[in-house]
Amino acid sequence: MNIAHEDTPRWYVVHTYSGYENKVATNLEKIIENRGISDLIQDIRIPTETVSEISADSDTPKEVERKLFPCYVLVKMVMNPETWHIVRNTTGVTGFVGPGSNPTPLSDAEVEALGVEIHVIEINYAVGDSVKICSGPLSGFIGVVEEITDDKKKVTVSASLFGRETKVELDTNQVEAIEQY
Repeated sequence: MNIAHEDTPRWYVVHTYSGYENKVATNLEKIIENRGISDLIQDIRIPTETVSEISADSDTPKEVERKLFPCYVLVKMVMNPETWHIVRNTTGVTGFVGPGSNPTPLSDAEVEALGVEIHVIEINYAVGDSVKICSGPLSGFIGVVEEITDDKKKVTVSASLFGRETKVELDTNQVEAIEQY
């Protein structure tokens, strides 16, 4: 087994015995607190969803929390031999998810799809504001914000190219507000 030493905390999937997800999370939290290693093992999540159930003996829906991935716990940690050993030897843990016994971190896309980390995008401009395009083929052009998507990831800007108004869709990080004096 070869555990690569990483300095950046990443999300890993830990496999547990059936029904041990909460016990594993609680045990890990106690170990982290007792050893003072919250900088190495930063977060523990059990992805859940809330569903409404109607039982046969009642007409009233009841809110129930269900695990999205039974037998799995997500751990954000700096992977090194010490942290691997701590997590791997926690009661209820059967191992990390990955080929052989090598833990494989989740990709950023997987973390986002699972909703584990919510990245709030703050923008300092609104529809109708003038912005400067700071990257891409139109870098340096000035335009007016026409639309901002609900998730704040894309913005439509109307810019003047060769005397014609042209609408372009850009990532919100490709434009910046122009200071108004």
